Amino acid sequence: MDAFLVSLLGWIGIYSPIALASIGSAVGCTRAGKAACGAMLEVDGGYGRYIGLAVLPSSIVIYGIVLMFTLNRTVVAANAPGLFGIGALVGVALLFLGILQGECCAAAINASKGKPEIFGISVTPAAIVEGFGVFAFVFALIVSGGIPKG
Repeated sequence: MDAFLVSLLGWIGIYSPIALASIGSAVGCTRAGKAACGAMLEVDGGYGRYIGLAVLPSSIVIYGIVLMFTLNRTVVAANAPGLFGIGALVGVALLFLGILQGECCAAAINASKGKPEIFGISVTPAAIVEGFGVFAFVFALIVSGGIPKG
């Protein structure tokens, strides 16, 4: 492979986590936000909890930001494959986690608008998805420690 392509893959790996996590968080917040808007039309109070739940998927982008800064280094042939592998794969995981967390939040909003007493327990699936985000993030941090600094 020529040096340009190797370098390009390394740079893609560095910036993939933030780009893909941002997309996932934006889609997740949009889906949950739509559910929150619909719920606020149907209930007479408790709007804050719907808005709070609608922004929960934005936490996924924080993992992408920190991972980008962790991976950021001079790209050379020795570290480009590792940067690409970790950055792109964990970035894809964060993309899907943000979207899926938004779906969990939308479901919690829809379920609790008719039965407010289940709001707390209905958030549990979204918290479980957040846990998977933490697992992917910690995995990436640990594995990235073995990538040469360049």
